[in-house]
Amino acid sequence: MADTEFNARGVRIERFLRSVTHAGQVLIKDGRLHLLTSYGREIDSAPVQSVQASKPWFADGDQALATVNGTRYRLTLGERDAAAKAAAPGAASRFLDVIRSARGHTSKG
Repeated sequence: MADTEFNARGVRIERFLRSVTHAGQVLIKDGRLHLLTSYGREIDSAPVQSVQASKPWFADGDQALATVNGTRYRLTLGERDAAAKAAAPGAASRFLDVIRSARGHTSKG
């Protein structure tokens, strides 16, 4: 799993509709998912095999839901300004693809 990597900065991470950080980091490295604050402090982490991730049906934008160690997080991965969003669209989709790939799933279901 060392080949499967994902890194997104400036991520809004929410737990139970409460903001944990507005500019956090989502990192997948060596088969582990790490949720970090903007200062690099770990919020939560787990092996990718145990993480459940999906796209929320109720939200617009570049968001994903991730359940890590039984805690559900809402991740807003898209950049807030239009120029940054145009340069890197689909961060949530890439995140979900990396999770599926790391878990050994090739389909989107």
